[in-house]
Amino acid sequence: MKIIKLFIAVILLIISAISAVMYSGIVNVAADEPHTDLVYWLLETTREKSIEVAAQNIDVPDLSDPELLLTGGMDYEFMCSSCHLKPGRNQSDMSLGLYPSPPNLTIKAEEHDGHKHRDSTQTDRKNFWVIKHGIKASGMPAWGKTHDEQRIWAMVAFLKRLPTLTPEQYQILTALD
Repeated sequence: MKIIKLFIAVILLIISAISAVMYSGIVNVAADEPHTDLVYWLLETTREKSIEVAAQNIDVPDLSDPELLLTGGMDYEFMCSSCHLKPGRNQSDMSLGLYPSPPNLTIKAEEHDGHKHRDSTQTDRKNFWVIKHGIKASGMPAWGKTHDEQRIWAMVAFLKRLPTLTPEQYQILTALD
C-alpha cells in the first residue's frame, strides 16, 4: 500500500511540475531563440527516429521517369523553394525566420548533416513520408492532404536531382506553364 501511495504522490508531483512550467510562461517558444543543446538533441532524435520507423515499409517506385522530374520541379518551385532554397541560394527570408531551420535541399545530405553513407531508398522513403505527412511545429506542411501519392513521388524524384542542378538547369526544370 505504501508503494502505491508513493507512486501516486510521484505522479502528482510530476504533473504539478509540468503544469507549473506550462502555465508559468518560462519556456521561451520564440523562433528566434534556439533550444538548449539537450532540448534540441531530444527533439531532433525523436523526429529522426519517428520518421525512420514510419517510413521503413514504404515501397519506392521507379523515380527515373523524366516526367516525374518536371512535375516535381514545378511543385518544388511553388511549394518548397522559399524554405528549402534554390540552387545558388544560401538563405531566404523564410529559411532565416524558421526555427528549426529547414534543411537546404540544394546541397547533398552528407554536406548538410554529416552523414557519409546514406541508403538512397531509405532517404526516398523518408522524403516521401515527410512530404506527405509534414512535421508538427516545424513549419513543414502535410502535402498529402492536397496531393496524391504520384505527385508526392514526383517531388521525391526531383529532390534526388536537386543537389546536382545548376541555377540554370533548375530554372528550366521548374518553369511554370
